[in-house]
Amino acid sequence: MRWDGLSADDSAGALFGTSAVTTRTFDTPGFRGITFHEVRARSILNRVPAGSRMRFDWTVNPYRGCSHACVYCFARRTHDYLDLDTGHGFDSQIVVKVNAPELLRRELASPRWQGEHVAMGTNVDCYQRAEGRYQLMPGILGALRDRANPFSILTKGSLILRDLELLRDASKVASVSVALSVGFTDGVLWRSVEPGTPSPETRLAVCRTLSANGIPTAVLMAPVLPFLSDSPAQLRATVRAIAAAGATSVTPLVLHLRPGAREWYTAWLARNHPHLLRRYEALYAGGAYAPKWYQRRITRQVHEFAAEFGCGPARGFRTRADGTAPAEDARQDGVPPGEGPAGDGQRLDGPHPGQGTQLTLM
Repeated sequence: MRWDGLSADDSAGALFGTSAVTTRTFDTPGFRGITFHEVRARSILNRVPAGSRMRFDWTVNPYRGCSHACVYCFARRTHDYLDLDTGHGFDSQIVVKVNAPELLRRELASPRWQGEHVAMGTNVDCYQRAEGRYQLMPGILGALRDRANPFSILTKGSLILRDLELLRDASKVASVSVALSVGFTDGVLWRSVEPGTPSPETRLAVCRTLSANGIPTAVLMAPVLPFLSDSPAQLRATVRAIAAAGATSVTPLVLHLRPGAREWYTAWLARNHPHLLRRYEALYAGGAYAPKWYQRRITRQVHEFAAEFGCGPARGFRTRADGTAPAEDARQDGVPPGEGPAGDGQRLDGPHPGQGTQLTLM
């Protein structure tokens, strides 16, 4: 693996060298078949490129790779930069930044830090299975709370409820919000396409619990899978369940298939729904994203159902006049911020090379 190639900029050394990497496996049912690469990162606050058009400028990603094993995950390509497989390797080779909490506390205390909003879970899930063993998030949340620093979390993981008291404490001194990712409620589809995640019902129960405890919780209805979860009846059932869970808002995002994810998803489609291959080829002939007309149709339908059930569109993911969301419209070649060859984005103690990237949510 190309650990030594992860330089922060052209003049700096590696973010971590091979001597700083410890590889572990655990022979327990929840972790069998997963390899963890423990590293000591040199930076943890990642600057989001201006071209992403997102409503936040900084992210924190304590993990790379994700045992949720979602076949559509856009972040698969990031494993290329470690010479790791973007298919099963992405699901089973997990990089753990074991010093993330202490590093974040130090960077938040920097005179250069202005207390800006920090988004988490925008690349891979910070509450994936590995978090149950490494428990990095309590330290991360504690560091943000102690600096009264605003933050948000996007997750599919029910493990976030472990940190409920920390979230409540932080919300007393700063703006705190959570979004659950729930693209559909079909149990058969969930087991096939998101095999390592808690069920949609479990995620919606998390939404209900967080909301009941004063934590504003939205749902990112992502991804909407063409020809699999996009019928009006399916969309309506999903929105109804989201509204019943007490979500503050719902925002749909249609599946996008960038390099790395496209190959893995297409292989899954060929095994499970071969009759849809030609339809997908036609729909995504223009690139990684479904056509604007399709995105507009899904967005319009979801908003109509949300109005019916009293659950509006998310303020943090504003819909454009043409019916697309900012994350769907910001289409630049590249990889998610902080997850390309530079590894950890723009550091507070040094420059960052320009790179065309887009932040796209799971």
